[in-house]
Amino acid sequence: MSFSEFFMNNSGVAFGAIGAALAVILSGFGSARGVGMVGEAASGLMVEEPEKFGKSLVLQLLPGTQGLYGFVIGLLALGQLSADMSLAHGFYILISCLPVAFIGWRSAIAQGRVAVTGITLLAKNEAQSTKGIIYAVMVETYALLSFVISLILLNSVSF
Repeated sequence: MSFSEFFMNNSGVAFGAIGAALAVILSGFGSARGVGMVGEAASGLMVEEPEKFGKSLVLQLLPGTQGLYGFVIGLLALGQLSADMSLAHGFYILISCLPVAFIGWRSAIAQGRVAVTGITLLAKNEAQSTKGIIYAVMVETYALLSFVISLILLNSVSF
């Protein structure tokens, strides 16, 4: 069997698996970076004011949700894979995973940046720290929308 024959016989499952992998990898990369940035800023705050740990932890957790969204979409995409699936079906799964992959990646980093400024707000004026959380949650809206569209796409077409 040549490579081209192998590819044509298995391209559907290959494209579907690439979609699932991208959803998990890109959104996970963004979340790891965002959570890491906030953790660095929060660690600096803990040196001076360890009693603010709980409030800083909320800000650090927020960029991690995009990785969870990508993970869920990746699992749902994997659940649709089969060895005999068509190229069209596999390519559709790939396309369905792209919104959460790319928006999750970029929004987690953006949310991390906003949450770092929320740590600064917490450090300087604890009474206003909830506003920093609200600013960071606003970025979450777009990650959630990308999750929902990927979810709808994965479940809207039957092959």
